[in-house]
Amino acid sequence: MELSQPSDESRVLVIYTGGTIGMLVGQQGYVPVPYFLTETLRSQKRFHDPFQDSLFSNAASVEGYREWSSSVTPRSSVPGGTGSKRIRYAILEWNPLLDSSNIEIDDWIRIATEIELNYASFDAFVVLHGTDTMSYTSSALSFLLEDLGKTVIVSGAQIPLSQLRNDAVDNLMGALSIAGHYIIPECSLFFNHTLFRGNRVSKASSYDLNAFNSPNFPPLVNVGIDIVVNWNDVIRQTSLRRFRAYKPTLRLFPGITAATVRAFLMPPIRGVVLETYGAGNAPQRADLMESLKEACNRGVVIVAISQCAKGSVSDAYETGRTLLQTGVVAGGDMTPECALTKLSYLLSKQDLSVPEVRDLIGTPLRGELTRHEAVVDILVTAGANLGGIENESGFAALVLKNAIQTGDRTAYKIWSKTGMKSLPEQDAGQAPQT
Repeated sequence: MELSQPSDESRVLVIYTGGTIGMLVGQQGYVPVPYFLTETLRSQKRFHDPFQDSLFSNAASVEGYREWSSSVTPRSSVPGGTGSKRIRYAILEWNPLLDSSNIEIDDWIRIATEIELNYASFDAFVVLHGTDTMSYTSSALSFLLEDLGKTVIVSGAQIPLSQLRNDAVDNLMGALSIAGHYIIPECSLFFNHTLFRGNRVSKASSYDLNAFNSPNFPPLVNVGIDIVVNWNDVIRQTSLRRFRAYKPTLRLFPGITAATVRAFLMPPIRGVVLETYGAGNAPQRADLMESLKEACNRGVVIVAISQCAKGSVSDAYETGRTLLQTGVVAGGDMTPECALTKLSYLLSKQDLSVPEVRDLIGTPLRGELTRHEAVVDILVTAGANLGGIENESGFAALVLKNAIQTGDRTAYKIWSKTGMKSLPEQDAGQAPQT
C-alpha cells in the first residue's frame, strides 16, 4: 500500500543484512547481535525523534513504520537550508544477520526482491552490508535492478556503531542524507564521504577508513561542507528483473598449466572471468591458447579483464591480440566484481544466445565500463555515408540518426554540439536521454 506523504518528506527503507556496522565486541572479536543496531539508533537523537524535531526518524520494522506514518502529527520543518527534506526511515533487519563473506547469489536476489516488494512505499533504499563483499553486492544489484527509478545505496563501516570512535555514524548519516535528498537512480556505494557507482568500485584496504576506491571512474557524489553531485555522470533506468547463476573466476599466474585451465573450463561451467596480466596479456603457449579456444568453441563465455586496478584490456600487444583471437571477450576496464556479476546476469537470461552474451559483455549497460572507441564508432558509421552529405547540417543529422539507432548518449552529446537547435520532425522524442 502506498501512503500519502508531504512534499518535504522523504521515505527511506534501510535493509540491514549484517556486517561490522552493527556488531558488538565479544571475547572472540566483533560479533553480530540481533536488533542491536536498531535499538542503538533509536537511542540517538540524531537518528531517532518520534516527535519530528530532528532530521531523521526511525521505526523498528516496516509494519511499525507504516502504522506510525499514518498517526504521527504534526510534522515540523527541518532545521537547515531551504530545500531540505525530512527523512523518515524504517529498518528491515535480516534474521540471522550475515557476515558478508557468507553472502551468496540467493542473498543478492533477496535484496533485490525486498526492494521490489517495498518499491511503492519508499522513495529510496539503503542496504547495510559487510565490507568484504560489499563491492560484489553493489555490482550485482546494479544489474538486477533494471530500469531503476529510485536511489539505492550500499554502505557499511570498518568500525561498528558500538565503538566510541567509529565511521559507522558518518557512513549511515551520509547514505541517508543522499538517499533522502537526491534521485540518483542507480545502485551506488557510499563510504568515507564518497558515493561511487556500484559496479565501478573495489575494496582497497582492510584497515583504512577510506576502504574503497574507483580507479577508472570518478565519484558520483562528494560529501564535505556541501554535498556535491556530479550529475553529468549519473545514469537513468526503471524496473526490476531477477537472475540466478553461478560463475567462477580464474586468475592467470606464472606457470599455470593448460591442464589446469582445461579442468577449470569443463562442463557444467558456462562462463569464466579471466584475470589477465597488464592490458590483457596472457602466456603465449600453444597448449594454453588451444585450451581457451576449445572452451570458447563449446560455448563457454570467457571474459578477460586486467589484474591491475587501473587501466583496461586492449589489443595493443600481440599477446593480448592472440588471446582475443581464441574467442575470449575483452572486458574493458570492468572490475573483477563487476565482470563476474555482469556475466552471471547475462547468462541467466534464457533469451540470449552465446554470441549475444559475448556482444553485451563489451556493451555498457549500467555505466560499468568505458567505451574509449565510442567517438571512432560514430565517425566510422557516419563515414560510410559521407558521399551523400552536402553540408554541415547533413553530417549533424547523420550523427543524430546513429545516436537514435544505437541509444548512444556519447553520440547524442556530439550532435548537441553541432549547433542544430531542434530535432528533425521524424526523430522528435526518440533521442537518447543524457
